[in-house]
Amino acid sequence: MTAPAPQPDPGSPDPDRLEAEIEATREHLSRTVDELGARLDVPARAREKAFRARDTAVETYRESPPAVIGAALALAGLVAGIMIVRRKRAARRAQPRRKR
Repeated sequence: MTAPAPQPDPGSPDPDRLEAEIEATREHLSRTVDELGARLDVPARAREKAFRARDTAVETYRESPPAVIGAALALAGLVAGIMIVRRKRAARRAQPRRKR
């Protein structure tokens, strides 16, 4: 003799509704885990920031090319000046001191 199929208790929740709630919870958890993973992926975030900076620079150049070129030349001059000063200081330190 086979046992009769269990009848749902009228006070218990609907199994279909429970499955839908479980699936919604899984999707929410999946999105949360994906978001946390994206926040912890430092190389990807660095690449994204680099792309944003590049896009900003390109957009600025398109709006005002002479200003961007001038700023780039000023920056290059500043870097060259700092390098020259540091080399001169290093050369002075490398020379033997003379006794008087």
